Amino acid sequence: MPIEVRELVIKARVEDPPQGASGSSGSAGTSPRAALSEWELQRIVALCAEEVMKILKRQKER
Repeated sequence: MPIEVRELVIKARVEDPPQGASGSSGSAGTSPRAALSEWELQRIVALCAEEVMKILKRQKER
């Protein structure tokens, strides 16, 4: 009997690379969002929203 996987959960952790060889642990005035441009951030949000809508549509079909 075949097994069908209907949901796959992927978790990831993204960290900034070290800023220098001095070993300092982060900058005081920067945030993780500062590394992305506004366009990149909007594109990521749009892709996430699209995936959520696909999942919700699949759940309604069941």
